[in-house]
Amino acid sequence: MDQRLNMQQLEPNAYKAMYGLAKYLGATGLNATHQNLINVRASQLNGCAFCIDMHTREARAHGETEQRLYLLNAWRETTLFTIEEQAILAMTEEVTFISKHVSAATYQQAVAALGEQYLAQVIMAIVTINAWNRISIATNLPLSA
Repeated sequence: MDQRLNMQQLEPNAYKAMYGLAKYLGATGLNATHQNLINVRASQLNGCAFCIDMHTREARAHGETEQRLYLLNAWRETTLFTIEEQAILAMTEEVTFISKHVSAATYQQAVAALGEQYLAQVIMAIVTINAWNRISIATNLPLSA
């Protein structure tokens, strides 16, 4: 697969704005495990090979287990994820597939498990990785070696 245009080179201010979102997320209370789960799961759902590769590497570097990474696409069928992580993964799926809307049940479960402030940070993390996925997919960003 050939890379298409280089968005970072052609529109550096757009990349700067995206990095601003990443900087914001780094300054929130969002923990690395939750950020990694959001990044990997949204990237799986969107079929973004570049992002799946990058974020599974990051997750492993932060101590995520192979078992949880392998079973992330079947998280509902396991007991490996905490109540908070389940709420985050459900929100990730529903925000990523936004045309189906975020259900009241998923939203209420997330508020109960995370609180409104943390949920707001989770939503911003989901929005951010979905934007990165779309940039990567649209431009055929190649995998890192």
